[in-house]
Amino acid sequence: MLKLAIDFGTVMTKIYKLGSGIVLAEATCVSVARETGAITAFGNDAKRLWGKTGDFGDVLFPVYEGDIANEEQAAALLEYFLKKIVGRSFSVEALFCVPCGCGAAAREKYYRVAKSAGISRVCFAETPYLAALGHDVPLSESNPVFAIDIGGGKTSLATFSLEGIIAGLTMSVGGNNMDIHIIDQIAETYNLKIGALTAEKLKNTVGSLIEHDNQSMLVNGRDITSGRPRSVTVSSEDVLFPIRVYVDKIAEYAEIVLKKLPAEVSAAMCKNGIFLTGGVCNIAGLADYMAERLQMEAHLPSDAQMAIILGGGRVIGNRSLRDKICME
Repeated sequence: MLKLAIDFGTVMTKIYKLGSGIVLAEATCVSVARETGAITAFGNDAKRLWGKTGDFGDVLFPVYEGDIANEEQAAALLEYFLKKIVGRSFSVEALFCVPCGCGAAAREKYYRVAKSAGISRVCFAETPYLAALGHDVPLSESNPVFAIDIGGGKTSLATFSLEGIIAGLTMSVGGNNMDIHIIDQIAETYNLKIGALTAEKLKNTVGSLIEHDNQSMLVNGRDITSGRPRSVTVSSEDVLFPIRVYVDKIAEYAEIVLKKLPAEVSAAMCKNGIFLTGGVCNIAGLADYMAERLQMEAHLPSDAQMAIILGGGRVIGNRSLRDKICME
């Protein structure tokens, strides 16, 4: 039986295959013909069509803010991904990476989607545990860890040990909120309408929390007044507020979690610091910004976007660890 870890995220799906490592990282989206509802493209092929389908189709995201929004589309997409990596005939045991506090109803959706896609056995692990494992942090019953995973649709943050989660929450704040706010900011500042793909690229290319950062990028869009195509140069300062407002919100909720901790756990947090994961954490200066806000050392892995799925890969290959942290 093949063993996989699957991070079926709002923006991107990552799959780890035991013995092979990360074998897939593609957009969690499908292109659908508007007239018939038939799926015409999957994954990265579908994302390339985002904003370019006109009246003939739509690009849809079947996972929204960490929850399955459309089970039929999600199952079709997951089956497509599985066929890409394991072929048409497969028997699979899969660990799904889910947000902190993922409830039974939400897990049941993942379970139905997994079964429809042909997965034989399913278990679930909450992202804070996987974030720590993606940092190669050894987990134990006596050494609490504080992890924050900032995804496209949700942010999960928790203090935990192998005994369980001491305090944690999941909030509907992530990279997608920043992208939408960047679109509005560019419209207000430059009278230019840009698309979601351009906003995402701006965030990832010039987005920065470093004071007076002077990175810039040429972007194309549509002049709101004339309707004509136009280009402008956008700087890090132009997109600072749309990024910072959501990072501040995450820091605010992190402070709420930290205030709930017993004194001995707080002492361990001072020593261990924060472990950050998620693609948004690659924004320049974010780790230092969070460290200053929370007055704790902030740790970034070598690849923040892949830390969760790497943590899932460690769990799927370790029966003892899986038994301790997985939700069936």
